[in-house]
Amino acid sequence: MSETLLNVQNLHTSFFTDNGEVQAVNGVSFQLNPGEILGIVGESGSGKSVTAYSIMQILADTGRITEGKILFKGEDLTTWSEKKMQSFRGKNCSIIFQDPMTSLNPVFTIGSQLKEAVVLHTNRRGAEADARVIELLEAVGINEPEKRMKQYPFEHSGGMRQRVMIAMALACEPDILIADEPTTALDVTIQAQILELIQSLQKKMGMAVILVTHDLGVIADMCDNIVVMYGGRICERGTAREIFYNPKHEYTKGLLRSIPNVNNMKERLIPIEGTPINMLNLPKGCAFCPRCDAAMKICLQEVPEEIVINEDHKAACWMNIKAAYEEVSRNE
Repeated sequence: MSETLLNVQNLHTSFFTDNGEVQAVNGVSFQLNPGEILGIVGESGSGKSVTAYSIMQILADTGRITEGKILFKGEDLTTWSEKKMQSFRGKNCSIIFQDPMTSLNPVFTIGSQLKEAVVLHTNRRGAEADARVIELLEAVGINEPEKRMKQYPFEHSGGMRQRVMIAMALACEPDILIADEPTTALDVTIQAQILELIQSLQKKMGMAVILVTHDLGVIADMCDNIVVMYGGRICERGTAREIFYNPKHEYTKGLLRSIPNVNNMKERLIPIEGTPINMLNLPKGCAFCPRCDAAMKICLQEVPEEIVINEDHKAACWMNIKAAYEEVSRNE
């Protein structure tokens, strides 16, 4: 395996509000290798998007990384100056946001906004930059690029605007592409097209991708590895096959039960009971405990350690620790 491209170590990110400190990311660690597609999955408020924004250092004014390291090719981003981070954004790591209409400036043409990204991060100027814009629009499947680049965002559909955002993110052929719920605002048919586009561009350019989503079903065939987050912590991680066919955390099992079964569309979906956790008032133990049918007394009191299920799979759930103890007892 090639040298690790991105290594997030014990990341803690908090937002300091009038009501207190919100620990949005609480001890997250993972690695991203060149050419890998990593999925980060969880409900709204699980900390997945804040993790992505922490990597890019684009947190709100109230947000701050309080602990941990983010190593890009061995260098800690958290120690970099803003000038160095500006070069990193776009050139080494780009992001696609979930709502392209709020990401694009409505008073500038598509072409001028794409050209700005090209000029800012490359040596191309004038006609050469215009040619690069046309090349990018063609790469993301937009027809008549010379005409489209003269149009404004409102003249494009939601799917077309998202393609423009992908083109902008790829302007400098970054090492890492972060897609923050890139299909949330799109209908189902366009969702599939956008995901196929990201996957094909990833294979063509060889970049690594971090795909942030709340829907496990969306990334079933895309990701090499999946990280499942809840309450600002990682509750399970592993290869896509392990997560889908051998889930070991009760939250992951709940997410999988809420995915429609194409082989039996009459089957009722089973929602996860309860409401997402209040990040201002985190439980002492497992964050998912208040919504878990299998919760034990210890789940309320202590945060479970992450244990190895196999070489491709880890989970932080007291049920697995209990099962391991019972297995040892049976063998004695």
